[in-house]
Amino acid sequence: MKFKTLLIPFFLLGFGYGAQAETIAQDTTTVFTNPMLWCDVPDPDVIRVGDDFYLMSTTMNLMPGAPVMHSKDLVNWEIAGYVFDKLTDTPRYDLMGGTVYGMGQWATSLRYHDGKFYVLFSPNDQPYRSYIYSASDVGGEWTLVSRTDHFHDSSFLFDDDGRVYVFHGTGMLRELKPDLSGVKEGGGDMQIFKRDSTETGLLEGSRAIKYNGRYYLLMISWPEGGKRRQVCYRADKITGPWEKKVILEDNFDGFGYVGQGCIVDDAQGNWYGVIFQDRGGVGRVLTLMPCRWEDGWPMLGDADGRIPKQMKKPVQGYSCTPLVVSDDFSATALKLNWQWNHNPVNDAWSLTERPGYLRLKTNRLADNLYAATNTLTQRMEGPCCSGSVALDLSHMKDGDRAGLSAFNGDAGLLTVEAEGKHRYLSMTTNIVNFQEKDKVIDHVDSEEKERIELTQDYVYLRIDADFRLNKDIATFYYSLDNKRWNKIGIDFKMKFNYLKLFMGTKFAIFNYATKQTGGYVDVDSFDYQKTDVPR
Repeated sequence: MKFKTLLIPFFLLGFGYGAQAETIAQDTTTVFTNPMLWCDVPDPDVIRVGDDFYLMSTTMNLMPGAPVMHSKDLVNWEIAGYVFDKLTDTPRYDLMGGTVYGMGQWATSLRYHDGKFYVLFSPNDQPYRSYIYSASDVGGEWTLVSRTDHFHDSSFLFDDDGRVYVFHGTGMLRELKPDLSGVKEGGGDMQIFKRDSTETGLLEGSRAIKYNGRYYLLMISWPEGGKRRQVCYRADKITGPWEKKVILEDNFDGFGYVGQGCIVDDAQGNWYGVIFQDRGGVGRVLTLMPCRWEDGWPMLGDADGRIPKQMKKPVQGYSCTPLVVSDDFSATALKLNWQWNHNPVNDAWSLTERPGYLRLKTNRLADNLYAATNTLTQRMEGPCCSGSVALDLSHMKDGDRAGLSAFNGDAGLLTVEAEGKHRYLSMTTNIVNFQEKDKVIDHVDSEEKERIELTQDYVYLRIDADFRLNKDIATFYYSLDNKRWNKIGIDFKMKFNYLKLFMGTKFAIFNYATKQTGGYVDVDSFDYQKTDVPR
């Protein structure tokens, strides 16, 4: 049987339910509340082309990769497309011989030049290299221009004289060939500035622009024992001398100090900063703030240098666009909001074999979720959100494992386990441990918290997430009729871990085999709600 997907009005998806929903909904065309995107959208680079804004972010091992987002007002973003469907330089992207968790597409630089969009990024894996792609339409086909030297956290700059530069690392500069096919002969690394005595820790995340004839380089600074902050270097000549100023140092909303991002102007000449903030289990969220040019420096925040909790939208008249969405799988292509964990096996999933359902087939044996192919993910969002799936289990084989996860290096799982002629639903916690080289899975510490037997082919699984300050709690439920929901297992503490997956917690729909291949599950729907308070 086919169940109707819950339809959520767009304004509620953007700002949530609860007592404030009506008030917020009446004002969504004029103001917004920070964080502008309360979900995992790290390492932003934002540009404007005419009246349109475009944003690149990091999604690492998720495929398709290098998402390009589009906005008309710098607040409401939709995914316009992806730069590539998969990466193939190493079989680890296919979960062969290791994994690429925390690696893959990092900190992409986005630029527009002479009618084309260009991106540059360096996967943090081996063999070390950088990719340059171009496209005339961000939602169309991207062409690989070149593979070139490795540039960490890099930024393009197309200069007025036609020369092309890359800023990377800590104050390093290289010049590229005019056709972007590689580093220009004689254009080797030049250190344009060195750390001063205050830069004792992290200093990276380059974002370069040229404004009023001057060169500006924004970087995150995180001195050892100090506060995270955004700094800006500037120079009259690209080779220097360069001078530095702290342009933002704010512990926003009690979640911690904000740092790393970019600045962008609107068509009227107003400037804004887009800077991310670590927020625990949900990942790294985006804040939007004014940028004030003072004495030739781009100072971020309000007049007091603080990120405003609420402010007017830079461009008026556009309603909320959800970044995380429900799906009844009635289309013949996946919505752009979905990403696979590592490269998908395309002949092991289908939207057409049973119209109106997503079919996930088992295609190889795996011991755990982290080694399983064709796990489908979407972001979680704050302050609170809820995601549920309806599953047809009738074609599972002995040893198959299917379900829904709050997926990260520490994960909470709702798993249907096929054991002989029986099926059981369990709530478990997983903690993955890697060998350092090639992120080979060493072992997964799995602990079952509760188990029940299922006696029907359909089941509904739901995870509620609470990302309010000092929370990061996932709660797990199941239902046999999509009406009465039963809590199962424990409340699970979601975590962000730089050494494991290096991303925010995701909803993950999965199906894998532990004994034999050939089984499958049909996913009837994914229903999503974003709320101000727990459901």
